[in-house]
Amino acid sequence: MSTYSIKDLEQLSGIKAHTLRIWEQRYNLLSPKRTDTNIRYYDDADLKLILNVALLNDNGFKISKIASMEEGEIRTEVMKLTERSLTHDDQIHALTICMIEMDEERFDKILSSNILKLGFEQTMLNIIYPFMSKIGVLWQTGAINPAQEHFISNLVRQKLIVAIDGQVVNGGGKKFLLFLPEGELHEISLLFAAYLIKSMGHKVIYLGQSTPNDDLLSVYKLHRPDYLLTVITTSPSSEYAQDYVDALSERFQEAKILITGYQVIGQDLKLPANVQQLNYIRDIKVMLEELAEVTQEK
Repeated sequence: MSTYSIKDLEQLSGIKAHTLRIWEQRYNLLSPKRTDTNIRYYDDADLKLILNVALLNDNGFKISKIASMEEGEIRTEVMKLTERSLTHDDQIHALTICMIEMDEERFDKILSSNILKLGFEQTMLNIIYPFMSKIGVLWQTGAINPAQEHFISNLVRQKLIVAIDGQVVNGGGKKFLLFLPEGELHEISLLFAAYLIKSMGHKVIYLGQSTPNDDLLSVYKLHRPDYLLTVITTSPSSEYAQDYVDALSERFQEAKILITGYQVIGQDLKLPANVQQLNYIRDIKVMLEELAEVTQEK
């Protein structure tokens, strides 16, 4: 069982800690526990409740009404709401609840429903990717445990692999080599980049997680890609990111290198001439669209 501070509840639900304390005092909505040293904490049941409460409250339910409802009633209303709502924030809330409960069936149902309504790309851009970015930060700060993060990542990974395999590239276009640095295992952004690149008619050479430097060089020499793309989420750390980027630039001087990820965004890196930083996953889509325009002009 995980434990959470009131600050963790605030980060996960979007409800200010001050408001949570008022609800707790006025409506007995939460029942915090205390450690042996008298520090307040909350458990998984409290988190699931407050996520459901936040979702209902955002959709017009008064807090006094919610506080009078039984747990089963709250859950029923939340399920009704997420099945009919197209609001991205509502869907992200619902997926967060699935993560806490490790409810694979419910997660798959929500994801499949959104793909049907919005299409795969828009579901990824507007719901899954913001959701993954949110839980990635929460994982980094310890607000959620590794098991919850791995549970969701693997489910999303499965969807991405199926979507990528369903695409056929009939020659032409540019050649992209996608990889993660040694020690880097967070693959979702790289997989989605592969999906976007293939969807625009380009070829993808996918090396995936924790690619040894010598293997990367060997594949590069064999295929001579136009672009290298990597995502740095945890490894190397921001302390060594500049050295890593400089080494990539020097080793692959003839290629355009695209970098993104938690350890490079906002770090004020000095980028060599053949390195471009992508601050958001949407930047990949924009870059590909610009590339298509240049190709058409030629």
